[in-house]
Amino acid sequence: METNIQKFLAFVKTVEYGSFTKAGEVLNYSQSGISRMIRDLEQDWNLSLLERDRTGVRLTSDGMSLLPYAQKLCQEFEKLKSHVDELNGVQTGLIRIGTFSSVATHWLPNIIKEFQKTYPGIDYELLLGDYTEIENWILEGRVDCGFLRLPTHPDLETIFLEKDNLLVILQETHPLAHCRQFPVGALGDYPFMLLEKGAKAEISYIFERHGMTPKAHFTTWDDYAIMSMVESGLGISILPQLILQRIPYRIVTKELDVPAYRNIGLALRDKKTASTAVKRFIEYLDFRHPEGSGNDLSSV
Repeated sequence: METNIQKFLAFVKTVEYGSFTKAGEVLNYSQSGISRMIRDLEQDWNLSLLERDRTGVRLTSDGMSLLPYAQKLCQEFEKLKSHVDELNGVQTGLIRIGTFSSVATHWLPNIIKEFQKTYPGIDYELLLGDYTEIENWILEGRVDCGFLRLPTHPDLETIFLEKDNLLVILQETHPLAHCRQFPVGALGDYPFMLLEKGAKAEISYIFERHGMTPKAHFTTWDDYAIMSMVESGLGISILPQLILQRIPYRIVTKELDVPAYRNIGLALRDKKTASTAVKRFIEYLDFRHPEGSGNDLSSV
């Protein structure tokens, strides 16, 4: 039965990541081992599940039909392991976390380092995406919890963690580089580098609230690309303070002359049905930030 479960996990993870190699990294198997398990599964069922070509793998119609059942089986297997972990005192476990890059870079290393002191046997799987992708991953059960901008989807339970100020970034020689606060009315006067992907980010709402349209010459979800563009004098931008904790570029940061921030929190589908490892992780974060105290997670 264990072998069969591993075959199902290989199938599900290969579809999730679109790659035998990436699925192998997550499941601690070689690329050939993952490929072999899926071939065995196809032989067991006498069906073709995946189409393979140079661009990756895609579901066949039979694979698409069977995937939800394989996903459900893998989810139930994770619940079984979680219950065993609970009976063993949370000695082991897996926490799958959806996150955006600034949290993954500036918060999670310290959070996980401290959490591991109490629970050294727990493993982690991180998926990086934007707010919409992380919401969907939580709702679909692809991750156990995720860091998001609040408010988020109404079907998710959330814990407020921190208010993250939004700062204007400028080239060092910009005419307003020495102002005390950057006037919001001047945002539309310069070419703008917009940090956004898919659904509108909080930066677009700043413009909307003040009846302006950015001269968006460059749009990306890569904050370091934006810093590089600003350093080169191609425009200005607004980035969250969390991203700007370690700046590898010669740029200047300024507060706006109006309130501008995002609320960051942790979200999950249902705390009651979460694994014991996830519950302990959430309790740890909640303990560090009672009542949304806004403590600096980078110092955890």
